[in-house]
Amino acid sequence: MIEGLQPHKATRIMRLVTDEGSARMTTEILGEIFDPVETAVSAFETDQGWLLEAYFAHPPDEAMIRDIIRPVVGDAADDAVFDDIREQDWVKASLDGLKPVRSGRILVYGSHDRAVVKANDVPLEIEAALAFGTGHHGTTSGCLDALVRLANRRRPQSILDVGTGTGILAIAAAKWLRVPVIAGDLDPTAIAVAAANAKANGVASLLTYYIAPGVENAHARGRTFELVFANILARPLRLMAVSLARAVAPGGNLVLSGLLARDVPGVLAAYRAQGFALAERRDREGWAALVLRRGGAAPRPVKPRSAKSCRQGR
Repeated sequence: MIEGLQPHKATRIMRLVTDEGSARMTTEILGEIFDPVETAVSAFETDQGWLLEAYFAHPPDEAMIRDIIRPVVGDAADDAVFDDIREQDWVKASLDGLKPVRSGRILVYGSHDRAVVKANDVPLEIEAALAFGTGHHGTTSGCLDALVRLANRRRPQSILDVGTGTGILAIAAAKWLRVPVIAGDLDPTAIAVAAANAKANGVASLLTYYIAPGVENAHARGRTFELVFANILARPLRLMAVSLARAVAPGGNLVLSGLLARDVPGVLAAYRAQGFALAERRDREGWAALVLRRGGAAPRPVKPRSAKSCRQGR
C-alpha cells in the first residue's frame, strides 16, 4: 500500500486500476504537483490490479489530470473515473476496514473496537474525522513506535507536536507519560478535532494548542523541548530545519516523518547541517520515520553577504 496524507475534507475522488509500477509512479507525480493539504493520492493492491485513488478538496481540472498521467498509464488515462464524495461518506470511508493499531502499550482504536482494550493498555479512542490522523497511516504509527522506544529509555518532560492533525501523538504522549504537551497545526479544523479527542481521552488539561505553521507561535517560539515531533512532509520539513532545530533542547530528540524513502537523504542533509545525527530510522508502508539526536556536525555558519553582493542581488 502507498498512502498519502488525506486532505482535511475531500469532495472529489479519481479512481484508476493499473499495474504496480504505474501506480507508484503516478502517486509520486501527483504528490509532487498538487498541494498536499488539498490533495492526496493512495494506491492499493487488489484482485484486479493496483487501485489508484486521488482525493481532492476542490473539484480538479479532470482533462489536465488525464494529460498528466497519460505518459505513465497510456490510454488507461481515459478510464480514470471521477466521482463526488459526500461528507458522511468521506468519514465512513475513513473508518471502513480500520483495525486497532498497537505500539507497545499504546493502543489506538475506534469506538467500534472498545472490546479489544486490555487492562494494561494506554488506550487512545480516536474516531475518523475531517482532519488527518487515525493512527493507521504509516507515518503516524512510525512516530508512535519512536515515542515508545524513546520514552522507555528516558522519559521526556517537555514535548512539542508540530502538525498535530487529530492530535494522536500529543494525546498518546500526554496520556502515557502524564506530562504537558504543546501541539500546533496551521489548520483550525485539525486543532478543534485534536482538542475534542484530548477531552474524550481524559487529557485535556495536559494539552496546549496553537494555530500557526511550524513553531511560529508564542507557545513554541523561543522555547526548547526534550522531544519534538514533526509529522508533516519533506518540503516543509526541509524549510523548517533551522526553526525546528532551535526548538530541540540540548540532548533532546527530534522525530520527523511524512517522508517517502526518496525524501530521506535531502531531509537528513538539512538537519545534519543544524547539528543533528540520525539515531534511528523505521520504514512502514513506504514511509520513513527518522529519530534525530543532537550531536552531529556543528551547524554550518551563515556567511554575511557583502554590501557589494547585496546590491547585486537586488
